[in-house]
Amino acid sequence: NFLMKKQTLVSGVRPTGQLHIGNYLGAIKQFVELQNDHECFFAVVDLHALTTPFDPKTLRQDTLEITADYIAAGLDPKKATIFLQSHVPQHAELAWILNCITPLGELYRMTQFKDKSEQHKDSINAGLLNYPILMAADILMYKPTVVPVGEDQVQHVELTRVIARKFNNKFGETFPEPKPILNKTLRVKSLTNPEKKMSKTGDEALLMADEPAEIHRKLKKAVTATDGSGKSAGVENLILLLREFGTKEQIKNFENALDDNTIRFSELKEVLAEQIANYFAPFREKRKALLANPDELAAILADGAERARAKATETLSEVKAKIGLL
Repeated sequence: NFLMKKQTLVSGVRPTGQLHIGNYLGAIKQFVELQNDHECFFAVVDLHALTTPFDPKTLRQDTLEITADYIAAGLDPKKATIFLQSHVPQHAELAWILNCITPLGELYRMTQFKDKSEQHKDSINAGLLNYPILMAADILMYKPTVVPVGEDQVQHVELTRVIARKFNNKFGETFPEPKPILNKTLRVKSLTNPEKKMSKTGDEALLMADEPAEIHRKLKKAVTATDGSGKSAGVENLILLLREFGTKEQIKNFENALDDNTIRFSELKEVLAEQIANYFAPFREKRKALLANPDELAAILADGAERARAKATETLSEVKAKIGLL
């Protein structure tokens, strides 16, 4: 029914390092489709980036690059609200209010807090512990019904639902309990260590912005050691990428060659590099143009922040009235 209100959807990405094709296939590609029939709020969550060690200059540049990545990949600022979390101060304010109704025990249970405390033993800060409450504020602010997340964030969305329920029980119906929708669980693996997920470091990741020569170089080095049957995690990973970026004919030919053990991995890597480089060619062009024109990016972010603030002001006024702040 076209009269039905569009479902609201909220998602955020930390501006830490460049996006790789695992991020693209696992999330951004879906966002581009979802923006057509949802009211979408996409935040670059720069306040979250402060919870782990950072360098101010790099943070500034990463923030611009991630914004350019989003738009170059097909998110349309006319359809979706694209903004920086720090440009909407209501996020931090709502987080403080939610902090005051969230039991400490809930935060200590978070697996990401445990993992990150292990990784950054010398900088376990209060922000790292409170991170899921800021995330809950990021989400609840826009009263979405759905939140697209990776599996590692499901626990945070569950906590967001708990906090929403707690607030509603205490102060009256205010927030819908958002459901996590799992991003396409494409397990794109590291090229150099295919036992683990692709991450943003070294030669293990194909970055969306990599130039064709760089894509060829990295794929050439991709691990394809097999157990004799022609199967291995590295090979499966390359076939997975071929299924996403190859033509029907290429997919069929290489799958058959894999089955009858006549596959030539050098040839597979060559075809893959060609296809991926071509696929992201328009993305690279648009990204370069955006980064060459920071004023245009600033204007998009200013417009996004204004739209986000309008909704955030409304939610926060309601919350303050309900909890008795004058």
